[in-house]
Amino acid sequence: MGSRELLGQAARLASSGLLLQVLFRLITFVLNAFILRFLSKEIVGIVNVRLTLLYSTTIFLAREAFRRACLSRAAQRDWSQTVNLLWLTVPLAVFWSLFLGWVWLRLLEVPDPHVVPHYGTGVVVFGFSAVVELLGEPFWVLAQAHMFVKLKVIAESLSVILKSVLTALLVLWLPHWGLYIFSLAQLFYTTVLVLCYVIYFAKVLGSPESAKQQALPVSSMTDLLPSMTRSRTFVNWEEAKLTWSFFKQSFLKQILTEGERYVMTFLNVLNFGDQGVYDIVNNLGSLVARLIFQPIEESFYIFFAKVLEREKDATLQKQEDVAVAAAVLESLLKLALLTGLTITVFGFAYSQLVLDIYGGAMLSSGSGPVLLRAYCLYVLLLAINGVTECFTFAAMSKEEVDRYNFTMLALSSAFLMLSYVLTRWCGSVGFILANCFNMGIRIMQSLYFIHRYYQKSPHRPLAGLFVSPVLLGTFALSGGITAVSEVLLCCEWGWLARLAHIAVGALCFGVTLGTAFLTETKLIHFLRTQLGVPRLADKTT
Repeated sequence: MGSRELLGQAARLASSGLLLQVLFRLITFVLNAFILRFLSKEIVGIVNVRLTLLYSTTIFLAREAFRRACLSRAAQRDWSQTVNLLWLTVPLAVFWSLFLGWVWLRLLEVPDPHVVPHYGTGVVVFGFSAVVELLGEPFWVLAQAHMFVKLKVIAESLSVILKSVLTALLVLWLPHWGLYIFSLAQLFYTTVLVLCYVIYFAKVLGSPESAKQQALPVSSMTDLLPSMTRSRTFVNWEEAKLTWSFFKQSFLKQILTEGERYVMTFLNVLNFGDQGVYDIVNNLGSLVARLIFQPIEESFYIFFAKVLEREKDATLQKQEDVAVAAAVLESLLKLALLTGLTITVFGFAYSQLVLDIYGGAMLSSGSGPVLLRAYCLYVLLLAINGVTECFTFAAMSKEEVDRYNFTMLALSSAFLMLSYVLTRWCGSVGFILANCFNMGIRIMQSLYFIHRYYQKSPHRPLAGLFVSPVLLGTFALSGGITAVSEVLLCCEWGWLARLAHIAVGALCFGVTLGTAFLTETKLIHFLRTQLGVPRLADKTT
């Protein structure tokens, strides 16, 4: 398959994933807003910080390296060996869940059982749910490698919605169950997620006439189970070595990604209630990142990994592929930058209103609005970092990945220390400031790699980080107008004033969007050609 066909598949995967995730996330958003009104800040802190950290750490350490290694480009891949390698994530998950569960129960502060009942059960079930989720890993990698549009998004979104519905029902009917509610919901989520992949592939592989079945490297469900043959080794050792390199990197990346939760959990810089408020704001602030940036990053990581060869310089590869990768990277950088700027500029004036609508006075009073405004700036850095690391990790050789690990080690240590110092100095907003510092350093590392990668070629994808002065002026003007509107209209003057504040923001957003459409013609052309806008227009006429 050529690079342009791969680009089309990646774009369709990202766009369809984006639309479906927006729909499903809106449903989940409403359900979570409803649930929040029946919970204490302490329970939110324990579930969303302490127990979710146990689950995410187990999942990340057990599978992240395997995913990246097994999705890299490999012309002569033996899928039976890849499947065997992926099944090793299950015993790894068992090990990490047992070890981390012991830490969570024996070494960390245990909450008051009268305020947060059934903490021990929560630890056990959240750890077990991580093991259950890893049972579907071979199916997930196979689906991603062959760009099965919508499967991943539908499976994950359906699982999240059903989890939220179950949580809402249990909170209403059995509120005294405490952490039993969230433990059952978490186990239900992972079970549904795995079943979605298993049922899908059982249907596809059970239908020999299916076009998708013919394109797959496996012919039956038994091919997705571990197998041993006399003629081959159990795993591909090149993939295994690459997995080990990514594992070292994944360990450090997990510290950087969840650093504030580790600081909160192990150093007790915030009480459980403050942890709950911070985590709600953090999840709300990262909603756009999960809706928009994550599908783009995951889809185009696969594109770059398939188009580019890790062990070759850009000048030694097929120049058409290098040119397409450069053009795509430039457009993605511009898209991430403009999206992040929009969130930063408009998020500043609408943070308090959003929190008041979402969680009531518990969130909109106190430190909530300040946290969300700071997070809007962090989202801008998240957007740029997602695209730059997407390319960097797909193009790096094994040796470059190993060298990058040392930089990540130093960065993770500095990040943890900075988080602790800033949190002691300025409260929970210190976590966001430390994250901004961390993300800025990571962006600089990736930009340096991209600059070196294309230095000897005529392509300059980093031009995507430059915005026209007219558009920058429009962003600045919109930010000033909406800030004044917030002071005059929000949020103590009733719903009529709030609606007027929203109308001012909508007008400014429309002007900004129109200016971007007129000035960023190259990006608009990329979006039209890759997301099928002209074809859609043709169908509707």
